[in-house]
Amino acid sequence: MNENASVLLKQKRERLISGFRGNALYFMSEHTSILDHYFQVCYETSLVGPELRIEKNPYAIIALGGYGRKEQCVHSDVDLLFLFEKGVPDTAEALIQEMIYPLWDIGLDVGHATRSIEECAEISRTDVEAFTAHLDARFVCGMSPLYSRLMRYLRENIIGSRFQEIIAWLIENNVRRHKHFGDSAYLLEPNLKEGRGGLRDYHTIRWIAKIKSDIQSRRDLEYYGYFSSDEYQSLSNALAFIWSVRNHLHRMTGRKCDQLYTEHQPRLAKVLDFQETDGRSPVEAMLGKIQGEMEFLNQQLQMFLYELSHETGQQHRKRRKYQRTQNPDLEIRKGAINFTSSETVHSNPMLLMQIFEECARFQVPLSAEAKRLVREFQYLADADFIVSRKVIKSFERLLMAKPSTVNPLDEMLTSGFLLHIIPEFASIVHRVQYDDYHLFPVDQHSLHVVQTLKKFGSPDDPSECRLCGELYHELTTPKWLLWAGFLHDIGKGSSGNDHSGRGAIIARDLMTRMGYRRKDIETVSFLIEEHLFLIKIATRRDVNDEETSVFCARKIKDIDRLKMLYLLTVADSISTGPKAWNEWTAALLRDLFLKALNILENGELASHEAVETVARKKEQVVYSAKTQKAVRELDALFNVMSPRYLLYSSAQEILSHVLLYRELKDADFVWNIAEVPEVGTRIVTICAKDRPGLFSRISGVFTLNSLEILDAQIFTWRNNIALDIFHVKPPLDQLFEEEKWQRARTHLQAALSGELDLGQALEEKMKECQVDRLRFSERPPRVAIDNQSSSFFTIIDVFSTDFPGLLFQITNVLFRCKLDIWVAKIATKINQVVDVFYVRDFDGQKVDAADRVSAIKTAVLGVLNGAQQKESGQ
Repeated sequence: MNENASVLLKQKRERLISGFRGNALYFMSEHTSILDHYFQVCYETSLVGPELRIEKNPYAIIALGGYGRKEQCVHSDVDLLFLFEKGVPDTAEALIQEMIYPLWDIGLDVGHATRSIEECAEISRTDVEAFTAHLDARFVCGMSPLYSRLMRYLRENIIGSRFQEIIAWLIENNVRRHKHFGDSAYLLEPNLKEGRGGLRDYHTIRWIAKIKSDIQSRRDLEYYGYFSSDEYQSLSNALAFIWSVRNHLHRMTGRKCDQLYTEHQPRLAKVLDFQETDGRSPVEAMLGKIQGEMEFLNQQLQMFLYELSHETGQQHRKRRKYQRTQNPDLEIRKGAINFTSSETVHSNPMLLMQIFEECARFQVPLSAEAKRLVREFQYLADADFIVSRKVIKSFERLLMAKPSTVNPLDEMLTSGFLLHIIPEFASIVHRVQYDDYHLFPVDQHSLHVVQTLKKFGSPDDPSECRLCGELYHELTTPKWLLWAGFLHDIGKGSSGNDHSGRGAIIARDLMTRMGYRRKDIETVSFLIEEHLFLIKIATRRDVNDEETSVFCARKIKDIDRLKMLYLLTVADSISTGPKAWNEWTAALLRDLFLKALNILENGELASHEAVETVARKKEQVVYSAKTQKAVRELDALFNVMSPRYLLYSSAQEILSHVLLYRELKDADFVWNIAEVPEVGTRIVTICAKDRPGLFSRISGVFTLNSLEILDAQIFTWRNNIALDIFHVKPPLDQLFEEEKWQRARTHLQAALSGELDLGQALEEKMKECQVDRLRFSERPPRVAIDNQSSSFFTIIDVFSTDFPGLLFQITNVLFRCKLDIWVAKIATKINQVVDVFYVRDFDGQKVDAADRVSAIKTAVLGVLNGAQQKESGQ
């Protein structure tokens, strides 16, 4: 009979799942009912039941967990408790086999426990998961008095005696979960159930409310006063959306899957019918919606806990039952700030700003009631109120407030008041950028940048660089820098490529409306428009070339603006994520800043000074020679070294390169590998007999051995000697670094001798690597050729999705275009690699003829498009 019941259950589930279109609440309710009906039929028709002699061994079947809460998603586990009054009889195993085995046969994940009431109570005392499962218990069939006795026993003997301890236990478990799964509201691949802002946050609210008020349903959260009517409706909407996403994800993957992996996002966005809007792709629109709803859930949990005067794990505070602030109309209760009454807000609208100032001063959040009142009375902040000097000065104080765990700007954002007084900010709220580069949505990223700027020079300085702290404290007023940080990405709220330019215009209009001086407005708009300038130059141009730093100095012109732009660049990069900021990027940016600063302070380096600099280096190198013969050898080598090499290499570097050259003799190449501890990279200096395609082969060998090139300088001496200097990341497993370099050396020797077919070897490596295929079509490759930035070189920027062998493919095609590479830099733009090459043709000239430029673009794009189509399976 049970086999027939399971077949019928399977058919009903398949019909229900195939008909699912997004109404998650209906689906979960029906799914739960189908399962309930199966167990009820099994109970009534059981062949084992009579053998148990129910009058002696009464039992009940209890739904636990999500099944108990009637939140049964497509592939959720079915959690059951077979509850017996006293001991569990031996024949209980046969009962389980009769009911559970058929479910396993049709592919359901069923978790079950067989316990007595006393055993349930005992495990609930020590296991938080078992306790919460019992809190969610729901009677399905059998002897209902057993269920009632269990719930009464839990309330009277466990909850009643350990009320506060159990709630603290639940909150501590919640904090651990958040730390483990991360801030899912902002992660690129959010966990819909366990992460911060996930369904478990709602469950924590529900469990605590059940402990305190014995609520029986979600609606009771409103009935018992935990949520207002509007808040309850918003909570229901958020849960309905997240449950809809979760059920679609289960159905799409064919399994229980709560992590929204990148590979599923495009298809899920299509299923949920998200459209491209305001310059956002469907995936970005979907992720923004998810982020917004999960952030709402997390905020509701935090306010719920503060209202209960319980710790959230963020910061320990000594709380008084009641505390006055410096403003008599504001007070602190239960660790959160509130208005003394709603009437005071109505009579004094300035309290809508002052409450956030007190929030900053006492480092406590707004209470749930305070946020309700801010939303309710924000209409009092009319157009004249918003641009009044008192309000603007108040906002400036918030902008410049000391950074703490409670960010008053974030409180202002979550209350909705920030968008009321600065409506331009609304366009970037929950705006997610679909890449693996930006960790946070644009609004949160902007607030992070402000916090990061204010931490420079403090014990929590995230730059770990004394220079940033010194520069920040040198500023006459950091106000304009903080305004720029707050608004630097405001232009991302609309479609188009130049968000910096749009942002500068928006900021100019906003600050003009607020009555700022034109000079200060121009400073802020300049910083916003150029906030990507320094990082692009540092990572995509030759910082050792004086032309680069002169170009920067001429563009920026003012020393104070250069300092502020540098600080904004550092804060922006740090706040973006680890792929935008690392020790190598920090070193490049710092080097460029100091060189540009030197030019602004001391003027541009004249040609006679360059000659004197080279002469001093030669003297230092010659001084190391111990014999007259060695001096003559050095003089001969100076004559074959290029002026560029002599100008940009230190005397110590020149001497080490001469020693490497002496070691070369009849070998194809020699190299030296040196560690750079301050940036955690390696400098690989290769001295080789020059030959066509040498750089391409070296880069191919490095790729073959998973050695990531960051930067390369290529010098060719006039005696047919190539000196190639690479900055590379060390191998991941540094315990076997020596073996890795030895293998790379063997491969390079084989590649130069013709024994190794690099193209074939790299193609095989590509087959072994897992490449993110989803993004090939979203960001097509692009080639830009610049003949303006350098007097001596043509600069080629290649934008492409990264894949194994990319650098080899590009350098190989450039060689086939009869170009010599003199400098190579590897940068990053969003989720694309940007490979930058300073090149000349084989005659030593720039490539500026229109037909040659077009031919080079076509050749490089042809190689990239072919490789990407092949990799994406097209």
